[in-house]
Order: sequence, then C-alpha cells, then structure tokens
Amino acid sequence: METALVAPGASEDLTERLTASSLALGAERHGLTEPIEVLSAALSDYRTLVQVLYDEGFFSPVVSVKLDGREAAKIDPLRIPSQINRIDITVQTGPQFKFGKTEISPITPDTELPEGYAPGQTATTGTIRDAASAGIVGWRDAGYAKAKVGDQRITARHRDAQLDSDIDLLPGPKLKFGKMHISGTSDVRHEALRRIAGFPTGEVYSPAGVQKVGTRLRRTGTFNSVTLRERDVPNPDGTLDFDAEFEDLPKRRLTFGVEVKSTAGLDLTATWMHRNVFNNANRFRFEANIRNIGGTEDIDGRIGFRLDQPEKLGPDDSIFYIGNLERRNRTHYKVTSAHLGVGARRTFSEQLYAEAWFGFNYASSDDAFGTDRRFRYLILPVRSEWDKRDNPVSATKGFYLDARFTPYAGLSGTESGARFFVDGRGYWDVTSNGGIILAGRLQLGSIVGSSQAGTSPELLFYSGGAGTVRGQPYESLGTPVGTGIAGGRSFLGVSAEVRGRVTEKISLVGFYDIGLIDAKSFVTSNSSRHAGAGLGVRYDLGGFGPLRVDLALPVEGSTGDGLQFYIGIGQAF
Repeated sequence: METALVAPGASEDLTERLTASSLALGAERHGLTEPIEVLSAALSDYRTLVQVLYDEGFFSPVVSVKLDGREAAKIDPLRIPSQINRIDITVQTGPQFKFGKTEISPITPDTELPEGYAPGQTATTGTIRDAASAGIVGWRDAGYAKAKVGDQRITARHRDAQLDSDIDLLPGPKLKFGKMHISGTSDVRHEALRRIAGFPTGEVYSPAGVQKVGTRLRRTGTFNSVTLRERDVPNPDGTLDFDAEFEDLPKRRLTFGVEVKSTAGLDLTATWMHRNVFNNANRFRFEANIRNIGGTEDIDGRIGFRLDQPEKLGPDDSIFYIGNLERRNRTHYKVTSAHLGVGARRTFSEQLYAEAWFGFNYASSDDAFGTDRRFRYLILPVRSEWDKRDNPVSATKGFYLDARFTPYAGLSGTESGARFFVDGRGYWDVTSNGGIILAGRLQLGSIVGSSQAGTSPELLFYSGGAGTVRGQPYESLGTPVGTGIAGGRSFLGVSAEVRGRVTEKISLVGFYDIGLIDAKSFVTSNSSRHAGAGLGVRYDLGGFGPLRVDLALPVEGSTGDGLQFYIGIGQAF
C-alpha cells in the first residue's frame, strides 16, 4: 500500500508529528489490512490530526484523507471498496493563532501559571490544559482537595488569528485530613502501619502531606506497592478520609555479590534479609563476606547483622540494633574486632538522614607497634548522609556528602579520642546530555585525642586501592614505624574522572587519584603520598548501574608498581 502525507508550509517537526500520529499511514504496520479497517483508521485520522494541529496553535486547519483518490469521509460504509491501494493525506494548517484574552479565576496568590498562557503567546490546547491544571494544583496545595474546573469558554477569532480563553475554577471547601482506613492483604500489623505512616489527622489537607505518608511507608522496604486514595466525598465535619491499600514484597531476600581486584583477589558477599520481622515492618539484614580469595593477602572476612524497627519512635525515626565480627588480614596489620550497639535514625528527607548509635567495641591486633594488642572502647558513632545525585549508581549531576564522627572512650587502659571522616563527591554534565561528565571526590579523615600507637588499626587511615587510589595496592600507604608501616592519624584523598559516552551503552573513563597520610592529626605538604592514574570502560546495565573495568598504574610514590585492574558494578564513585 502506498502512503503519503503533504503539509505545505508546515515545519519538518510538525510534519513528522502528523505522520507519526496518523493511524491510516501506519495501517499495515499495525496489521490493519482489510478495507474496512483501513477506512476506520482514515476516519479516525480527521480528529487525530486536527487535535495535533490544535496542540501546535493551528485552529483553522483543513485535513483531507483520500483513499485511492476518494475522500474517506464521503465513502459509504455500506459500499466499501474491495481493495485500497493508496492513502493520501493533505493538511492545510492555516495561520498559527496567538492568545488574545487569557483569563482564569479564582486562583490562589501562590499559583504559578504557565508563561505561555498570556496575550500574544502562541495559543495551544496544551497550554490551556496546563493553565487549568496549575490553577487546580494551587487550590489543592492550599487545602482545597476537591477543587475542579467549572466552565471553560474558548473562542477562536479567525479573522485576527487569535484565541480567547476564559476558565472558571471551583475551589470547593477547605478540608483537613481525616482518617486513614487500611485495606489489602498486608501481613504488617495495622497499628505498626499507622505509627510508621504518621497520617496527619486534623491538619489542613495538602498533596505534600499525602506524598510524605506514602514515602514513609515505602521507605521501610516491606511493600511492593502502597496506594493512598482520597475519598470522593468529604465528611460533614470538613475532613477527608483516605483509603490505604498495601501489597507486601516477599518477606525474605537472598543476594550475592562478586568483586575482583588484581592484587586483592576475589571478594564474595552474601546477604540474607527479612523484610517483616514480628509483622511490624521491621527489617533484619544478615551479611557475610569472604575476601582476598587468590589474592596476595591471607583470606579474611566478616559477618554482621542489623535490625531496623521503624515503628518504635515515630514516622521519621527508627531504632536499630547492630552487631559485627570481622577479621582483617592486611599487609601491614592483622586485626580481629567485634562491636555491638543500639542506635536511632532520623530521616529528614529522601536525600538527607542522620543516625547515631552507642555500643561496645573490642579489637585485638598485630601491627607495626606490636603483637596481640588489645583495645576496648565505648563508642558513639554519628553519621549523616546527604545525597543529591540524579542517579546513585551512575551520577551525571548533583553531589553526595557522607560525614562521620566517632568519639570513643577507652576502657582498661585504652586511650580515648575521636575519629572524623568526610567523603564528598560532585558531578558536572558538561554537554547537558550525558555525553561528557566531570566527576570529583574529596576524602578527609582525622583522629584526635589518642596517639598513633594507642589507636586501634581499624580506626587509623591507609591509602590505596579502589576506594582511594587506583593503581596502588590496597591500603599500601601508611607511615613508617620502625621496620613496618602503620596507619596514619590523618588522610586526604582526591580523585578526578572524565567520563565520555561512546555509544548508548559504552563509556570511556580517564581518572587520576592521589592520597596523603600523616602520623599527625592533619596532613601537610610533607605527608607521605602516592598517586595513580588510568583508563576505564563502563557498560550500562540499566538500573544496576554500569559494569566497571578500570586499568591503572602508579604515577607517584613507591608503594606499588605494575598494572592494577578492578572489576565491579557501578561507578567507582
């Protein structure tokens, strides 16, 4: 079947949009081959194409759809041709209209109408819809949940090529939140759901309040879906009830992870999680990993757990319990440690949270200062994370900040002090389309109070490896102590990347990392330092982030030589 669309005077973009919108032109592609099907598609095109033109501001168009030279609208549906061989569509757009009068009332003082809804601007049906929608949003934000559009008077003045628009809004009554009625098949106790949701009964209605309730419930990770529906009719007392329906995710999840490094060998991680412990949306996570399989260091690993109870303190607060047992076999030290504690977490927004926990930490180490050294601490780690990245696994813009402060009180002769660490990352999309991304990372760490020898090795700082300086062996840079190397009391790490997209899936990365370590609490120009640089390839895996392969060489310092490679999922930072 031959097809053609002609739109004299129309722009290339408009012609392409008309062609793509036509059902008749794509009839064969959609499997519409019978004459009656082709005729039906042609008849529907009159309305479809006129609507496309209205959306572009053309309010006096003429559309002709001919089937084998006959106007489709004039073909008798009882005398359809036995065969249709050609479809010709001709579109006369006419002049593009401008807005003459643009009225919408009443609106709230905070309503932001589209800039295009003003006299002299190109008149389109989309702009009118946007203006009406903005008016409704303004009233709903002010507490008028049942605001709706009343009369609409649209007048086309063809002689002047102008369109007059007059929209009446009906705000309805100002309402407050009523009750949340729970339904569905969720196994979570209704009392726990209400504590987590923090439904704002008695407060003035707002869409933001509804969204916050949904976010709190989804944040637990327990539900596959959370649906909040406002009821059609408010209560006589001026309140509005909501129906909440929940669908649970499978209660248990088992995951595995693999990471390969040229010198550190293979790391295996397994995680088991229960999403609804005690039927209160409590989340229990157990993690175990084995590291350095086939690497230059002895095999080590850790096991740990965390139990989060979001229903205990309030809608944005939760209690958690943590425990960890770990063995680290590093080139410069070996340490066995354990900690146990209880803490609280406050979620300020989807991008910002803070948490703190109190507990006991024990460590036994062999390092440059001696063997079988014991450390006992009461610790109070505080952490805040602020994530404004557009995509956590492959950011193109925004920033990320992770700040940690850990005061520790030594027991049984162990020295007291405090550890501070901050990890900041920033991203800039140079081309505004993800073609070239500049990424930077700054890490700062400091220990005050306790001496270098009097601090557990797991609290001291080392540099080298995928998380600090690629091209240098993992934790290879410290400070000289006798014939050995010890961790420092301060650390500075700087990383820079240039990411360039080659195809839709493949990107190339160039990077340079530098790390400084000092025995004092602050690094200086005289601190021990090393650096590495290299190239990498990223293959986009969709929601999982990119598959990462980095090749790096040392470019400064004496801690390593030769090529290092790193394989993982997600960007390096």
